[in-house]
Amino acid sequence: MSEKFIRAEELAEIMEISVPYAYKIIKQLNEELDAKGYITITGRVNREYFNERVYSAKVPEKKEGED
Repeated sequence: MSEKFIRAEELAEIMEISVPYAYKIIKQLNEELDAKGYITITGRVNREYFNERVYSAKVPEKKEGED
């Protein structure tokens, strides 16, 4: 079973960024989660939320008659 949280070192490797910058991203994501009322852990972020914010892009739905 994969870990529920992602740490800065793994995030840095995945995104090919520095570890200090990974901590900044984790802080930003945790602030978003905190604003939604979730409990957060310093230096770690929920893996599912990370994947949703980084990899999920919503494609605008086409209206009828559009190609």
